[in-house]
Amino acid sequence: MAADSVDTGRSGPLVIAADEVAPDSRLQPAELRALHRALLVPRIIEEKALVLLRQGRLSKWFSGIGQEAIAVGVTAALRSNDWILPMHRNLGVFTTRSVDMLRLFRQLFGRSGGFTHGRDRTFHFGLPEKSIVGMISHLGAMLPVACGLGLSSQLKKTERVAATFTGDGSTSEGDFHEALNLAAVWKLPVIFVIENNQYGLSTPTREQYACRRLSDRAVGYGMPGETVDGNDILAVYEAVTIAANRARAGDGPTLLEFETFRMRGHEEASGTAYVPPALFEEWAKKDPLARFETVLKSRGVISSFEIDTLRETIKADIDRLADEALETPAPKSTRAKEIAAVYAEAPAPVPPPEGAPAREIRYIDAISEGLAEAMRRDPRVVLMGQDIAEYGGAFKVTKGFVEEFGKPRVRNTPIIESGIAGAALGLAIDGMVPVVEMQFGDFITCGFNQIVNNLAKTHYRWGAAVPCVIRTPSGGGTGAGPFHSQNVEAWFAHVAGLRVVAPATPSDAKGLLLAAIAEPNPVLFLEHKFLYRSLKGLVPEGYFTTPLGKARVARAGDDLTIVAYGVAVHWALEAAATLAAEGFEIEVLDLRSLVPWDKSAVLQSVRRTAKALVLHEAPLTAGFGAEVAATIAEEAFDDLDAPVTRLGGSDTPIPFAEALEEMLSPKPDLLPTLKRLLEY
Repeated sequence: MAADSVDTGRSGPLVIAADEVAPDSRLQPAELRALHRALLVPRIIEEKALVLLRQGRLSKWFSGIGQEAIAVGVTAALRSNDWILPMHRNLGVFTTRSVDMLRLFRQLFGRSGGFTHGRDRTFHFGLPEKSIVGMISHLGAMLPVACGLGLSSQLKKTERVAATFTGDGSTSEGDFHEALNLAAVWKLPVIFVIENNQYGLSTPTREQYACRRLSDRAVGYGMPGETVDGNDILAVYEAVTIAANRARAGDGPTLLEFETFRMRGHEEASGTAYVPPALFEEWAKKDPLARFETVLKSRGVISSFEIDTLRETIKADIDRLADEALETPAPKSTRAKEIAAVYAEAPAPVPPPEGAPAREIRYIDAISEGLAEAMRRDPRVVLMGQDIAEYGGAFKVTKGFVEEFGKPRVRNTPIIESGIAGAALGLAIDGMVPVVEMQFGDFITCGFNQIVNNLAKTHYRWGAAVPCVIRTPSGGGTGAGPFHSQNVEAWFAHVAGLRVVAPATPSDAKGLLLAAIAEPNPVLFLEHKFLYRSLKGLVPEGYFTTPLGKARVARAGDDLTIVAYGVAVHWALEAAATLAAEGFEIEVLDLRSLVPWDKSAVLQSVRRTAKALVLHEAPLTAGFGAEVAATIAEEAFDDLDAPVTRLGGSDTPIPFAEALEEMLSPKPDLLPTLKRLLEY
């Protein structure tokens, strides 16, 4: 038997988790009493919270009264190191896992000393030491994360299971379907737990789905599905035990629909006026705590006196801890401390091996070489993407990788940009290093929420390192049309917590990629498709990293500075060579990284040349160049001999016809713009 504890300060631990199939008939009286106590703790906390709300001492609460049997039953049936991904109404997960109650109350009450330091609310945090990964507000988003945790368990052969909660409403979300499909295809040890409480805020289930039962959806994904009485804790316990043992045996995921009812509002302020009173009367008779106490008393396991005594003991502890938490002051911090919390600290750069020879190779080969170096050096690196295995990816970057590294580490995925980005987060949380290939950068929009709200915000919220690289073939110049040619950097450079890198040379493509893989933060790695096979350069052999956030001088000059990145660096170099014949020396500064970007290098160059052109392929309006230009104008205005100038693409989609694409590109306007600026 594995042990979990729930402790309010006076009572003993709960020993209830089973390492083998253990239906309720095999639970001993002591285990049944412990299970009852685990069910009672969150109920008493809920009752306390409602009192505090009426007193005006608590501003918000998502009540799980009437649904406690699901959270407690699921947690009790799992091993203590199995992953659980709870939601708003799953207080019982935290109490059954013996999370520090005072810290938990401080978190829930928005006080100093909580788990997120005031950076997020309620259960929006993770506790890896308790194998808990909390939610974000975007419902359904954590389901693919559970797939990543399950995949990590599968790769490490640890037998850990991931149980992830969702409500009936969020089963309509795309992430629900992407996660179930991925878990089934890869036979991942994941238990999908649906709390069907009959309403999604105010919308009844009959207006949310047309199937008779949500568990019926399981068959479409090739997994077992079962509808269980969610107010019967013994039924919950048994169903989860069976599903967990199935997962540990390598038989893949299970979908469990637990039928229950939300006895309070979605959150207390929303009320329950939309619910027919008869439903409350019907479900009040099925209260999970009262039902279980009736069973225990009928079996002679516990008496009414013992129940009353236990309730008073726990209530006294809860009252004391809640009062102590409420007396704690609100969180305080500084701007510098908050900014520092956004990213995990990166390792020091690694120079090329001493005496390492350099070979002239293509941009695409440098990326492939960087990936291979990382995989040889670190067995935690796992590649995922559409068609990247035997086929080698749409651009053949990973051709031959399956033969060297095997299919477990070079994984074809279904067409699920959101699902695979979420799975990458799960892998990263459990110490793996996922590298995801988006087949084209344009398709990244389908995974936007996972990247922006899950990957990018996790470290700031609860301190978890998130080593993850999203490779994105992007940019135009290939006649690929509106949906295969976009530059996506401006969409993501605004997102705190995400690194954005845009290499312009083969050497940087390798060195920056290796640095990105070594980062403990999510990195969006922009690979320009036009450069893949059109550009060659010298690249050192072996392992080395090029530091993020450090620009390089691609060409020195004194008359004007061009700040560029990606393919635009090469346009700038061509223009600079042309103008050199006319007696002008143009400095070309390659940013290499956009987040962070090298402000000091830009300002140092511009202050010396006194003129600046910021150049990029992406559309001009709200392009990343606006950030650079504004910084130059604010911090180097007195050093300028001409206005800061920006040059970018037209504010149009990228057309298919090559003549149209070239016409709308900033490249034809580069020389005339430079000459006007030089003559200013």
